[in-house]
Amino acid sequence: MTHSTHLSTLQLHSRSVEQDLSDSPIDHHAPGMYGKAIIISLILVLFLSISYSVYIGTVGLRPSFFPLLPSASNVSPLCSTGPPLRVYMYDLPRRFHVGMLEPRHSRDAHNDTEPVTAENLPPWRYNSGVGRQHSAEYWLMASLLYDGGDGKEEGREAVRVLDPEMAEAFYVPFFSSLSFNIHGVKMADPEAEIDHQLQVDLVEFLQKSKYWQRSGGRDHVIPMQQPNAFRFMREQVNTSILIVADFGRYPKTLANLRKDVVAPYVHILDSFTDDDPLDPFESRTMLLFFQGNTVRKSEGKIRAKLAKALSGYDDIHYEHSTASVETVNMSRQGMRSSKFCLHPAGDTPSSCRLFDAIASHCIPVIVSDHIELPFEDEIDYTQFSIFFSVKEAVEPGYMVDQLRRFPKKRWVEMWRQLKSISHHYEFQYPPRKEDGVNMIWRQVKRKLPGVQLASHRSQRLQVPDPWLERR
Repeated sequence: MTHSTHLSTLQLHSRSVEQDLSDSPIDHHAPGMYGKAIIISLILVLFLSISYSVYIGTVGLRPSFFPLLPSASNVSPLCSTGPPLRVYMYDLPRRFHVGMLEPRHSRDAHNDTEPVTAENLPPWRYNSGVGRQHSAEYWLMASLLYDGGDGKEEGREAVRVLDPEMAEAFYVPFFSSLSFNIHGVKMADPEAEIDHQLQVDLVEFLQKSKYWQRSGGRDHVIPMQQPNAFRFMREQVNTSILIVADFGRYPKTLANLRKDVVAPYVHILDSFTDDDPLDPFESRTMLLFFQGNTVRKSEGKIRAKLAKALSGYDDIHYEHSTASVETVNMSRQGMRSSKFCLHPAGDTPSSCRLFDAIASHCIPVIVSDHIELPFEDEIDYTQFSIFFSVKEAVEPGYMVDQLRRFPKKRWVEMWRQLKSISHHYEFQYPPRKEDGVNMIWRQVKRKLPGVQLASHRSQRLQVPDPWLERR
C-alpha cells in the first residue's frame, strides 16, 4: 500500500464517521451521546494516524517518528554476561605447539613433554607475513596460561581449569596453521609429512580421550585459521568448534556459522595509536589505497579486474606487490594517509588487509561477495565499512564516483567508530578486556548451547540424524 492510498483510506474513514453523525437523530434528552461519538471518532483517527506513522517508519523514516530511539550508530556492542567460560586445555607434547617456535637445531634438545607455563611460554617469533596473521592459535593458548595477575577475572571471557570434569569446553592447543606454514606450504615436499603425522597423532590422541568420546568432540575447540590448516584430517574433527578465518575452503558439512567461530587475522601493520589530527578527512590526501598481490585464484581474480578499472587516477594507489619489509612500510604509510582502503577477495573471501585497514583507521571498502566477518553478532560493520558487490566494483567509474561523493561528515563518523572498535582486533599477552582473544572466547561461549543440544540428541538417536539428511 502506498502512502497516498493510506491517506485516502484515512480521509474516507473520517468522512464516513462525520456522515454517520449528521444522519443520526440527536436525542436532546441525552446530550452525552454526541460527546461520546466525537471522542470515539477522535480515538479512531488517532489510532489510524499512529498506524500510518508506524507504516512509513518501516520504509526508512524511522528517526522522524521515533526520535527518542537510538540510531544504529549509537547502539553499543553487546556486553559479556555471566562468569568466564571454564576451559580445559590438553597438555599436548611441545611438538604440537611451542616446539615449532624454537630454532630448528634446538627442537630435539628440548624435553618434548615439558609442560608449558606462563613462566616458560616462548614469545611469538614470527612477526611478519603469514606467520603473524595466522597466530590466533598461540594467543588463545597464552590467554589460558595467564593466571590473571592479581587473581581477578574481570574482563576475562575464559579461564583455564585443571580438572576436566569442571570444564565447559576443551581447547586443543595444536598450532595447525603454523605447522602448515613451516612444514606444508610446498604440499608435495617430503617435509609436509611432518604436518601430516602431527595431525594423525593428534586425532589418535583425541579419539582415546573420554571427554572427546563423551561429546563426539563437539565441545572441543580447534584452531584452523590458515585456509589449508589441518588439511589431511579435517573430516575426523568436523564436529568440533573450529576457529577459522573464513569458510572459503571448507564444505558446509565440515564448517559453518552454526557451530564455528570466524576469527580475525592478526594484523601485520602496527596499530595507529596517535591518530588525532584536527581534520582527519583532509589530512588523508589519498582517496583509495590497495597494495598487494593482484594474481589470485578463485574469487581473488577480481583483483586483476580492479587493476584495470582503477588505473589512471591520481588519488588512487593500486599496486601489485609481494610481502617484504619495504612493501610493509609502504602499506603502513599508504593506509594511514588514505581515506578508504580497498579489501578485495583473495584466494579465499577474506584476507589480513581488512584488519590492517582497521588498525590504520582507514575506512575499509569491501569487495567480496561471500565474506564472513568476525564478531558480526556484536559489531555492525556497516557503521565503519563500505560494501560493493563484485559487479558494482568492476563497473567503470561507479565505485570511484560513489567514494568521491561520500559526505565528509559521514566519513568522520565512520572514522571515529572505527577507532572505537579497533581494540577488538588486538592480540597481546597478557590479554586485555574485549581484545581479539577475549572476543573469540566470547564467541565460543555462545556456541555451547547448540553444542549441548547436538550432544544430547546424538546420545539418544537410534537412527541417522534426519536433520542432517535433509541438507
